[in-house]
Amino acid sequence: MIRLQKLLAAAGLGSRRAIEEWIRAGRVSVGGRIVQLGDRATSADDVRLDGVKLDLDRARAAPPELLLYYKPVGEVTTRSDPQRRPTVFRRLPPPRTGRWIAVGRLDVNTAGLLLLTTDGELAHRLMHPSSEVQREYLVRVRGRPGPQVLRQLLSGVHLEDGPARFDRISAEGRDGGGGGGRHSAFRVVLHEGRNREVRRLWSAVGFEVSRLLRIRYGSVELPRDLRPGEARVADPALIGGLERFIRASGRPRPRSGPPGELTREAPVSGLRRGAPTQRRRADRPPGGRPPSK
Repeated sequence: MIRLQKLLAAAGLGSRRAIEEWIRAGRVSVGGRIVQLGDRATSADDVRLDGVKLDLDRARAAPPELLLYYKPVGEVTTRSDPQRRPTVFRRLPPPRTGRWIAVGRLDVNTAGLLLLTTDGELAHRLMHPSSEVQREYLVRVRGRPGPQVLRQLLSGVHLEDGPARFDRISAEGRDGGGGGGRHSAFRVVLHEGRNREVRRLWSAVGFEVSRLLRIRYGSVELPRDLRPGEARVADPALIGGLERFIRASGRPRPRSGPPGELTREAPVSGLRRGAPTQRRRADRPPGGRPPSK
């Protein structure tokens, strides 16, 4: 017997977080009894959600799927929105079985790569802080941050929810995308996904983010030929690559950690899809940790 939230997540019925919310709300029963967090069950038990029996064996038998979605600005990463804003789920193709589970979120003003899977346990491990899965972004900020500011972002700043820093910053040169040189472009990498963390890090050192695009999550990069609002079901081998990446990434280290790395890349014109270092297509198995940028 295993914990119920892990059992249901492994069957692709939702993320662990969502399932825990169902349990807290009294929506899940086992053998006619409303369960609590921490209760255990097996796939042979009579598990029901809102009174509807869940076929766990059938759900677990289906191979997991992974979807790559190019989220545009203006969409929210939720199934329903009180403000009636468009959600990412309205555009997605249906999975073979189960439901799509978003691996983390991108805020409404952030574009780029969003991963979704039918495997709730995989989604949980990709999001969990202990896995330390890297996220890479192209970011445009107003103004010209100097070396001291960049060193501060790499050594760490204090946010309202604790210390944070970038693992790596690649200076992309002065941005030419309609800013008349008043903007600067960077490629940044960090290994956690707290709410609006990239924007809050820059704000903490006095700079406003004017555009933000996620180009990588773990070993998966935003495909060059994927357009905003488009989705692509990934080759099954990509899931194995993510599993290997999680195992390689999740090595304990202090949260404050050593200072990150500052490098310089060739200048780019604005923040466009298909940046120079996006080498790998989504349908190729990564085979492990991507090369350093």
